Amino acid sequence: MKTILIILISFFLPFSASALSTHNAVITYSIREDDNDKDNKKKLDELMGKARDCLDKYSGHRDDVFVYLDSAARLCNKHNIEWPSLLHLLHADYFFRSGDYSSSEEQANIALGKALDAGEYDTYVKTLLLLGMYYQRTGFFNESIEKYNESIAFAKKHKLKKVIPSSYRGQANVYNTVNDPENYRSHLGLMAEAGLAEDDTVAVMEAYLLLGTSLAGEIRDFNGADSILRRCVDLSLRQKNTYYTAFASANIGWNYYCEHMYDSAVANYERSLKYSLKDNYVMISANSYGNMGTINRDLGDSDTALKYYQLSLEYAKKAKDWYTLSWVYNDMHQLYLNRQDTANAYENFVLYKQFNDSVLITRSSQGLTEARVRYEADMHNKEVDILSLRLKNNRLLNIAILGFFILAVIIGLLLFRGSRLKDKRRLSEMNRKIAELTQVNLRQQMNPHFIFNTLNSIQYYMYQHDKLATNNYLTKFSNLMRKVLENSNHTSVSLRDELDAITLYLELESLRFSGKFDYRIAVDDEIDPFLFKIPTMLIQPYVENSICHGLMPKAEKGYVNIGFRLDKDHITCTIEDNGIGREAAGEKSKQRKSNHNSMGTKIASSRLDLVNELYGTSLKTVYFDLVNDKGEPEGTRVEIHIPIMT
Repeated sequence: MKTILIILISFFLPFSASALSTHNAVITYSIREDDNDKDNKKKLDELMGKARDCLDKYSGHRDDVFVYLDSAARLCNKHNIEWPSLLHLLHADYFFRSGDYSSSEEQANIALGKALDAGEYDTYVKTLLLLGMYYQRTGFFNESIEKYNESIAFAKKHKLKKVIPSSYRGQANVYNTVNDPENYRSHLGLMAEAGLAEDDTVAVMEAYLLLGTSLAGEIRDFNGADSILRRCVDLSLRQKNTYYTAFASANIGWNYYCEHMYDSAVANYERSLKYSLKDNYVMISANSYGNMGTINRDLGDSDTALKYYQLSLEYAKKAKDWYTLSWVYNDMHQLYLNRQDTANAYENFVLYKQFNDSVLITRSSQGLTEARVRYEADMHNKEVDILSLRLKNNRLLNIAILGFFILAVIIGLLLFRGSRLKDKRRLSEMNRKIAELTQVNLRQQMNPHFIFNTLNSIQYYMYQHDKLATNNYLTKFSNLMRKVLENSNHTSVSLRDELDAITLYLELESLRFSGKFDYRIAVDDEIDPFLFKIPTMLIQPYVENSICHGLMPKAEKGYVNIGFRLDKDHITCTIEDNGIGREAAGEKSKQRKSNHNSMGTKIASSRLDLVNELYGTSLKTVYFDLVNDKGEPEGTRVEIHIPIMT
């Protein structure tokens, strides 16, 4: 199940950025040589009206708009007619939709001045709205807010209709772009109030739809969303506007679904489908069918769910709605997994990935386009500023040259300093790699040592002629060897992988010394074993020491407790046993004249020193000799301080 279908309704709808490349292929509107001044004025008004209709209603192709604008310009140029402010505004609008933002700003500023001088207030305020959109698109958000404030003040002063709701809508867009949900919602509320004051029902419905949808999103307000979206539905039903009825009903359905109120959700999605199917709003229909499918999936009716999913896919493909196709295929994949139908689950997962990748590519492309637009706009504004400064005062050119020279010197110094730092970093990187290679070498010394001890255990069972135990031991040994080989490829592994290896080792030793000791492993709830990492095979040598040196020489049954707790800046691993103690174990080692079992801890200690040097940490191992009330040895506790690594 995915969130509500979001369609932003803008005051202007942009054309593609390739419009200007088609100029040479356009056949212009014909102009008669014998037109008199009155006819020329009438013809000009007719051409501008047709261009405005194409832009306002988005009817026809971009070439149609250019035909009318180019013919109007030719008419003015041929008969020495000064371009009216409206023609400049129409060109600014056309360039904005075509992606030529520099030309759009230039024409808009000309239109702004001419409209104000001629008292053409409608053109003036529409130009302010266009400039508000321009500054938002090019990343100048404060300037965008200011233009909308100017349009609001101008509309109030001259009592212009339908301007104030559009201005608040534009400001809401800006706050939504900069991820300021509080101001976004407050300005949608102002848009609704302005629409009610002017009896602009379309603006009111749009404000209610967007505000209710926002409240039904991630920062949820169920009651607020339900109340506002129902106002949108009631108003749209009175106005017989099926688009807002279908859209708002679908979003009410989503709001109820999030609260697991499935009956109410279904009722609203059915109402949405009733109106969206009637007037062919295919994207809304695709979304509603898909969500109906997911509701039935959650209720356990997979057959009905699949019927709705298929309808959703049909409408989404018709609308080329890749986003809906993506999440519907993903929900179908989950449905088939629940039914343990892995073949269909896999097929739908592949389709989900395909359409999801398309969505991600589209979003990435849009992001790059926005970045390019803002960069070009910024560069254009800088160029305009530089040219203006040069025209005002030639002295500034000399200052700019001097400043450039100073900047070049600074950049040169920074580059020189950067080169020195780069050399230092290179040396540091080389030292790090040397330390890492040394650590790998030590780890390779440790792994054969561990394997040697484990093979001794297998040999012991073979001498006992216990085939079942030998087979069981070999199975666990093979699993342990695979885990060791996997872990040995990495400098650090997740705590989960290390725990798996330790558990297998303890199981092997428990089988080898049947009934000789018990063991327990405890991990704090605050520690995520999959997130936190530790150096490979760091803990096992200490566990081996506890068993071989502490517990094996003891006559009674022993125990080994291994615990992990999260401290302020490190993980503390505690290994505690009730063996004979370090002093007695040392005496027995001297008698055997062997330091074989202590080699693992020596290597581990060396590795701790390397890790400290490599990462600038403070790893350390602390030993505690445990005694009873009589002062007699009662075991050993080892604490290993491991830095937090993710």
